[in-house]
Amino acid sequence: MSDLIIEQKNTAVAEAIISSAINSIEIENMTVSFGSGKNIYTAVKDISLTVKKGEIVALIGHSGCGKSTLMGTISGMVKATEGVVKANGRMVNGPGPDRGIVFQNYSLLPWLTVYRNIYEAVDSALPNLTTTEKKQLVEKNLQQVNLWMHKDKLPGQLSGGMKQRVAIARAFAINPSILLLDEPFGALDALTKSNMHVELLKLWNLDNREKTIIIVTHDIEEAIFLSDKVVVMNNGPAATIKEIVDITLPRPRNKKEIIHDAAYMKIHDKLLGLLIDKFSIDDI
Repeated sequence: MSDLIIEQKNTAVAEAIISSAINSIEIENMTVSFGSGKNIYTAVKDISLTVKKGEIVALIGHSGCGKSTLMGTISGMVKATEGVVKANGRMVNGPGPDRGIVFQNYSLLPWLTVYRNIYEAVDSALPNLTTTEKKQLVEKNLQQVNLWMHKDKLPGQLSGGMKQRVAIARAFAINPSILLLDEPFGALDALTKSNMHVELLKLWNLDNREKTIIIVTHDIEEAIFLSDKVVVMNNGPAATIKEIVDITLPRPRNKKEIIHDAAYMKIHDKLLGLLIDKFSIDDI
């Protein structure tokens, strides 16, 4: 076989890989049910969603609408009953190092220091790195969230916002191509939450703009500020996607400025209308 033919085949394979990588997440006609027989419960039904590489997508809706279930199918922690779920072009059959998760409760090991919490994750997810490389990765990510000076503290010695920064630094340190955030800022006060939004976007902007982020939230302002599009879920059971709203606000976004932007207010009102049927006691 000539070198030209081999080169053409290699180019075709490379192009196919690049093409398949454009979409980080592909979900087609996905349904998730629990139980069996008369006790079967369908959490989400006929979900179809495509998320491009590098997008930030928010999932919002009332409690029990299947947001976390949908995220669970992407992570591989929840198995779809019907349909197709793909991450990075591959069928999702279980958890994998290409998908990192940050939970609302931080999920830090209380007996390990901040440094060791991140190092153990890196050591487990990236075993082929040298010890020096692992240490450099831990330091880099702690520096990025301004926690290097707290590296020797235990989680119990940290504030809620600091714990969440550790959890996010840990997720970024293992360098997953897809980052899943399940209400990560829900327990934080308004000021700390606002600061964490900026810290998250700083990490995403530094050298991770190809990283795809999915965030579950109840906060409309949070969804608009962080996202490229917002997926609004119908109420459960058997929840479906009610509407997908594109967030057309340019980046970088300034929190103080965008809330006065006409486009922001229009998007905010649209999302509020999709989520809330009654706006005053006169509507009851």
